Amino acid sequence: MKSRFFIGVKYFFQLGARPLALYALYKFGLLTGHYKRVNTALNVERLTFNALFPLPSREQLNQTLGEEGRATLLKEADEIVNGSVRIFGELVPLQFNFEKPLSHWTDYETHKSPITNYQLPITDIKYIWEPARFGWAFTLGRAYHLTQDNQYAEAFWKYFESFTQNNPANLGPHWMNGQEVAIRLMSLVWCAHVFTDQLPSTNYELLITSISQHASRIPPTLIYARSQNNNHLVTEAAALYTAGLFFKNSNWRKLGWKWLNWAFQNQIGGYGEYIQHSTNYHRVMLQTALWINLIKQDVFPVKTLPAIGRSAHWLFSLLDNATGLTPNLGANDGALIFPLSSAAFEDYRPTVQASARAFLRTGLPAGAWDEMSLWFGLKPAERIADSSAYLTDNLRGKNSWAYFRTSHFKSRLSHIDQLSLDLWWRGLNIAQDAGTYLYNAAPPWDNPLVTTRVHNTVTVDGRDQMTRAGRFLVLDWANAYSKNMLETDENILGRIRAYHRGYGNVKHERTVTVYQDERWLIEDKLTSSHRTPHTYRLHWLLPDYEWEMANRESGIVLRLKSPYGWITLSVLSSFILHHSSFSIVRAGKLIHGQRDVQPYEGWVSHCYGQKSPALSLALEITSEFHTSLTTEFTFPQ
Repeated sequence: MKSRFFIGVKYFFQLGARPLALYALYKFGLLTGHYKRVNTALNVERLTFNALFPLPSREQLNQTLGEEGRATLLKEADEIVNGSVRIFGELVPLQFNFEKPLSHWTDYETHKSPITNYQLPITDIKYIWEPARFGWAFTLGRAYHLTQDNQYAEAFWKYFESFTQNNPANLGPHWMNGQEVAIRLMSLVWCAHVFTDQLPSTNYELLITSISQHASRIPPTLIYARSQNNNHLVTEAAALYTAGLFFKNSNWRKLGWKWLNWAFQNQIGGYGEYIQHSTNYHRVMLQTALWINLIKQDVFPVKTLPAIGRSAHWLFSLLDNATGLTPNLGANDGALIFPLSSAAFEDYRPTVQASARAFLRTGLPAGAWDEMSLWFGLKPAERIADSSAYLTDNLRGKNSWAYFRTSHFKSRLSHIDQLSLDLWWRGLNIAQDAGTYLYNAAPPWDNPLVTTRVHNTVTVDGRDQMTRAGRFLVLDWANAYSKNMLETDENILGRIRAYHRGYGNVKHERTVTVYQDERWLIEDKLTSSHRTPHTYRLHWLLPDYEWEMANRESGIVLRLKSPYGWITLSVLSSFILHHSSFSIVRAGKLIHGQRDVQPYEGWVSHCYGQKSPALSLALEITSEFHTSLTTEFTFPQ
């Protein structure tokens, strides 16, 4: 790790003075105790809230959910009534109390007070924060609106009161992060609409007071969200705008609207990709846009709607039509801030459907994933499409498709993964992204899946393509340059060529070609401007299937037994076999060949905090010459 001074200098020149100055101002407020002295809560006496959106009809919900969807919803709602909630897929007790008396949130932010939880020693604060986002309240609200069963409303009030009693305003870890406060605020405003007919006067006052306290917490530290220029700014601005409409507070409304539109216009790229280069954070941003589209009482500026439309287009293009999954691109912290569907966390169809209807005037075929669209007040689109209609840097075969990672960076990239390839066939993710697993844990699991080493690309001399300057900070961005190739060969369905120079004097060029016969060819060329030895490492992360391998003169042939037949993967090099080394690692253990194994290799994380075994195939070659590596995937007809 580089020195903090050296990193600070790089940060200044590569991100500019503005975010650094804003962050310094935020830290100054912490150190001087300014945020402890700030108190801008509304006088909530006789304050009423304003209805911002209508609820969908129960008949439509019943029809959309069907028997299976209804059963899934009520099963999860009953779990919550009985005191348990699913956090990152695991069923845990729903509790909000802490073992020790709470301090002001700034004491936790400055590490003056330890974070002691009620359940177990916490190394990752996300496990504390997640239940307090009130995602479980959407499940209770949906179940209550569908069935009118009072047990679901009573459960909400029970847990809401538990949270407010155990976590008074500005005290404790649940108040230390503006984004967590913002997400909880929007959840509570939604609940105020859904549970409005089950709103005793005492609960009414408690809810109104709490929402006001949440809104008051955000403005003083909005400079932190502005310094980060990512999903923090989107969600915090959206929460302020929500509170402004809810309470008819013009200051909150104007401030939220200003920075919300600034974020949409400045954080969404020309091709629609979100600034954090992450499908999960992209979904967070789009769901926030859908919420604002539902409640807004202002007209989006002329530059905002096209930006949101581009972002909806980009996510649509990455949807696997057979499963609703997308590549697990970039950081994935398990966020699902508007869980208005019974679909699995990994299923992006609810968000894609709603955003396509809202911002593209098109949509997917009807399905259980339409529930989110109902809650966001969106009608079915007249034009139906699938992801093949929204190509970006994607290639498509007859039953397969790939996402080829070639990006330009403005700020806040998630993973160091240029020229990585994500390959899908018949709903199976064959060449896959490892995901995230954990942000905050003891080594080696201190967010290691950000590195180039675990992605489906080539590393040089064991280096990353860019500089990992911290757990969440990457500098020295290496942009990729790509070109769609025009082909006259009728057997070729598509070809893209791209390159980057993240390794200094070594240029990495990759060409990806898909053929009519469901065959994919990936050609890597490593060109060095100096005749010095380099170690090139080609890596593929594959499903944990039964496998068998055979050696060839200049490479290997690996066969994988998928649910739909044997897939053949051949890897060839421009050197004969005894000059190269092939290895396979599964779940951190070497199972074939020789190599220095890292404990985080051979794993894939589809959801935060969870990991499953995968096959990590690597070819390593040391050469002082230009080197070519060829990979071919062949799928059964």
